[in-house]
Amino acid sequence: MSRISEEQVKHVAHLARLAITEDEAKKFTTQLDAIIGFAEQLNELDTSSVEATSHVLDMKNVMREDKPVEGLPREEVLKNAPDKQDGQVRVPSILD
Repeated sequence: MSRISEEQVKHVAHLARLAITEDEAKKFTTQLDAIIGFAEQLNELDTSSVEATSHVLDMKNVMREDKPVEGLPREEVLKNAPDKQDGQVRVPSILD
């Protein structure tokens, strides 16, 4: 017995805005049924002794320490700005 129907495949294709033929619908039904079968095999595994994880590797604080550093001088930054005014980069207005 199939775990997914052609109508369901066509419905999902419609939601994804995909145009599929009847042959493709049959092919995808068979393929998705096999994928669902493989996923159901995972339910047969005993995972009661497996600790839940959020990452496959035991990683803790992999980011560098956040230390304030001196930025570029304002003159250095503004020398490449196409338009500047009062020590700021001037950009076109986007709101009226």
